[in-house]
Amino acid sequence: MADFGEILRSIGDFGLFQKVTLFALCFPNFILPFHFASVYFIESDPERHCNTDWILSAGPNLTTEEQLNLTLPREEDGSFSRCRMFVPVDWDIDAIRGYGLNETTRCLNGWVYGNMIYKATIVTDFDLVCERANFLEVAQTVFMAGILLGCLLFGPFAESFGRKRASQIPVVLMVVFCVTTGLCPDFYTYLASQFMAGLGYGGFRLNGIILATEWIGVSKRSWGACLSQLFAAVGQVVLAGMIYLVRDWRLAQFLTASLLAVVAIYIWFIPESARWLLDRDRIDEAKQLITRVATINKRTVPDSLLVKIVEKETKKKGGVIILIQSPVLRKYFFTIILAWFSLNVTYYCLSFNVGKLGLDVFLTQTIFGLTELPAHIMSIWLLEAVGRKVSLMATLLTGGLMCILILAVPQGNAVAVTALATAGRFFTNWAGSVCNVYVQELFPTSFRQTASGLGSIASRAGGLLSPLLNMLAMYHWTIPIIVYSTLTLVSGALGFLLPETRRKELPDSTDEAESNRTKATLKKQNKSNKPPEIRSTKL
Repeated sequence: MADFGEILRSIGDFGLFQKVTLFALCFPNFILPFHFASVYFIESDPERHCNTDWILSAGPNLTTEEQLNLTLPREEDGSFSRCRMFVPVDWDIDAIRGYGLNETTRCLNGWVYGNMIYKATIVTDFDLVCERANFLEVAQTVFMAGILLGCLLFGPFAESFGRKRASQIPVVLMVVFCVTTGLCPDFYTYLASQFMAGLGYGGFRLNGIILATEWIGVSKRSWGACLSQLFAAVGQVVLAGMIYLVRDWRLAQFLTASLLAVVAIYIWFIPESARWLLDRDRIDEAKQLITRVATINKRTVPDSLLVKIVEKETKKKGGVIILIQSPVLRKYFFTIILAWFSLNVTYYCLSFNVGKLGLDVFLTQTIFGLTELPAHIMSIWLLEAVGRKVSLMATLLTGGLMCILILAVPQGNAVAVTALATAGRFFTNWAGSVCNVYVQELFPTSFRQTASGLGSIASRAGGLLSPLLNMLAMYHWTIPIIVYSTLTLVSGALGFLLPETRRKELPDSTDEAESNRTKATLKKQNKSNKPPEIRSTKL
């Protein structure tokens, strides 16, 4: 069977077809950051007091100040309690004024919020304050759990049913559950809906990149991962502007769903990966698709190449068995997934604290997004200029160093803390682009999708644990920073164990992956190692 790299060189490895497909699959990444609007843009401890309108039945003409004085206890500093109220009584207003109220209880009828920078958030709509304050981290964790499960489910799904279906179905899930999230009447329905939206998010992020990459040749392969990350960075900036203008989390959900609906229409016209079709022995479909791509790219497929495509050969299948049997691939695998896990722990720990860094939340989010743009633009060039290994080690080590330097800065210095956090997020996000490319180049075709899926699961596990890690700040603010900085530094140092894969074809066999050599080199070696032919002689 013809080598797929040879096929791509013949039909065009980065022609019009690849450019249009890449743009179509990267554009949804511009919208995906909007899913975080409801957990990023909140006031975790808004100005508030218990709703004590019960007293208005006894004294309907009370002023607001009189109502609060009669129904709310005061803190030691003289301010009204934010989480306690006096127990309601069935007295007339004169008795309440004369005797006063002494017994306190938690807020029984919700809260009244004031001085808000948003029209509505999940904190105010679902009362995630006082004893329910940690529910915000629960919301973040549930969404990240949905993303993780999406990677877990749609990775094997793509192996069996194709990259195309595994990219289309998640988009439909996101559209449906973006709408239902915006309509949720209570917190628990919101959690369920966000979990399902996260399922679609994880599935598309995993398979959209792979579908794009498998159509691109060696020279431009890094574009598949880096351009998708670049679109996501632009989405981060636009997200800040959208929330600044809208300031209502429910309306933000509906706007997100309307944009994704456009994607849900055109995504059905994206073609399947011919590499996957060939791997599944669907030769006729692959041949038709290759011919169509060549026509779009204004190329002609040589007849000799078409004959090679039809010729079948027995391939060694393996999946996870390959990883179990190969100590070399095991080393590569655990090194790359540790890096992916660590960088996502750091990235999301910083992202979920966007409102706690001391500067204006809209400005901080805009800075976060703007600084990611050069990271992904530079990544496309540096991956080819210095290679995957140096890029991964440099970004992880520098990102970890920036984060650990936060410990040396006084917490009152909001500008310095934000600058270091932005730098740490910049480099870890850059490392994410490298991992997306690297993981596909380290492993053979029969294990590539599984490796990418497991790597994405590890990365999403990092995102899942980040809200829980941030909760440890209640014991000491340095604990989360020490943990995620150390993880990033260690994984950066371990990157030394990985081989360089720059400008090499994707490996199709275990031998190619283990030796990290080009197919041409292996073919020459195999020819030189062939035993001499034994000719029969007639007597």
